[in-house]
Amino acid sequence: MKNAQANFISISVAVMVFVSLMSCGKKSPSGPVDPPGGGGDTTVTIDPAIDPPIANTIGFFLDEWAPRTFTVPAYTEGTIATSASNTVTVDASSIITKIPTTIFGHNAVWWMGPTITEPAAITHITNLHPNVIRFPGGSSSDAYFWNAEQGVNPAGAPAKLFDKDAVAKEPGYSYGKTNYNWICSLDNYYSMLLQTGNQGLITVNYGYARYGTSDDPVADAAHLAADWVRYDNGRTQYWEVGNENFGDWEWGYRIDRSKNKDGQPEYLTGALYAQHFQIFVDSMQAAAAAIGAKIYIGAVTKDAAAESWETNTSKTWNAGMMPGVNGKADFYVVHNYITPYGQNSNAATVLSSAATVPAQMMGYVTQNLQTNGAAIKPIVMDEWNMWAQDSKQQVSNVSGQFAVIVLGEALKSKYGLATRWDMMNGWNNGDDHGMFSSGDEPGIAKWSPRPSFYYLYYLQKNLGDRLVAATVTGNAGIKAYASTFTSGQANVTLVNTTSAPLAVEVKMKNFLTGNRFYWYSLEGSNDNGEFSRKVIVNGSGPSGEAGGPAGYATLKAKSAVTANGIKITVPALGAVCVVVDKK
Repeated sequence: MKNAQANFISISVAVMVFVSLMSCGKKSPSGPVDPPGGGGDTTVTIDPAIDPPIANTIGFFLDEWAPRTFTVPAYTEGTIATSASNTVTVDASSIITKIPTTIFGHNAVWWMGPTITEPAAITHITNLHPNVIRFPGGSSSDAYFWNAEQGVNPAGAPAKLFDKDAVAKEPGYSYGKTNYNWICSLDNYYSMLLQTGNQGLITVNYGYARYGTSDDPVADAAHLAADWVRYDNGRTQYWEVGNENFGDWEWGYRIDRSKNKDGQPEYLTGALYAQHFQIFVDSMQAAAAAIGAKIYIGAVTKDAAAESWETNTSKTWNAGMMPGVNGKADFYVVHNYITPYGQNSNAATVLSSAATVPAQMMGYVTQNLQTNGAAIKPIVMDEWNMWAQDSKQQVSNVSGQFAVIVLGEALKSKYGLATRWDMMNGWNNGDDHGMFSSGDEPGIAKWSPRPSFYYLYYLQKNLGDRLVAATVTGNAGIKAYASTFTSGQANVTLVNTTSAPLAVEVKMKNFLTGNRFYWYSLEGSNDNGEFSRKVIVNGSGPSGEAGGPAGYATLKAKSAVTANGIKITVPALGAVCVVVDKK
């Protein structure tokens, strides 16, 4: 009846109507069916949906992939647009990739305090379910001693460290066994993961291999990391050695050679990091094998072509690191704060940067790997956010749009993992990367979610398990990211980057559209210009000066029948998450 290599089969409606079609990792049955609403052409041809090969840049991060089932939410009848001059066509058979659950991650930080005494924190983190939570921090990871009591430095950790200008400074060491009640200890972190159903990504202290003053600081630092693997006892799969070590802002970039005893150069290079990285990997993997655990270890990677002001260490990092790790890196780690550095960027700049930088970064890293004779392995973006400042961009509704676009583009570019920076930071008059308020924001309680939380919550809630193609016709200010569920439904998230509402008609291709579709509409309010600190979801907003609706987890969807078409008004500087029933 059908050839296994055929692209599609046309069969008379009178013969059969296939009522269930979604991608299952193999060809799906195909044939003509009645289109929803009736009338017009009486046949719809369905192409089979076939999973593509797993991209090398995702790799083992899809090991934990699982099919998703969409559950119809409680809903109220919504009003659809009467007409639409913009069209988004979703092709349910054009699978880009299976969606790794590790793409939704976040960064926890030691200064956020323990969550075990914070019910709001546990509730929101559980609801958001980022799947992966990185710890203990960014740059502070290279001054973190996981097994030390508060204020007790290990042997070989000097009281002061050189900065890039050879000025001796207090390093601000932090300690995993702290008893300070405002710090998240290592065991606090593990408890938070357990309570919220997430897993970890741990950054071990590489800087100690450079600034340590023992006879063999590299062996000491690698042993410290291996001991952490043993203590972890299989709880954590993903590890990385150091944080942005190519940067002159990192501890260990420049060392006091008068205190060094193993002949290391004053300045770090990518080749030297690679030499040390192999020692770390050998020690950590031996520790994992001894406890019967499987771990993956990532290497610090430069994310973009060097600017003229960058140091020689930065400019030559990848050329030395990539071949130097000798294939021992399981994945490569990049960070990016995406918008122009230190600028008071407007919304258009913030959102256009989100739409372009992830792909540029992936192209740069994979090309560097090829140029330097290294195999392409999974790429992770485990610190991302924006540099935009001075207009409360980082805590705004636009930050939520930005987050959706970054993750949509990261999926299209086939990253294996992404973790947003960070869960909690500090108010600083709105220049605050925190997903949650740290309690110093006037009038806002600690652990109150910011707008980006709501955008990411509804994105993930309505996203399927396979990313599929979505084509926009009309206003280029509409961004669209589509997916399908193994249970049969299709999803599209529409982001409007313009300052006016836009009506969009969603057209389905290679999909048997059912009777209803459901949506959540998100937009800012009328405070703080284009950078509203509020988000309104299906008409429900916060009771205070910032954030979103308190009842977000039980908020009813909007719904309408598909007979008159799937026409959605996407608010100005807003987004709509849509799920369409299968027939």
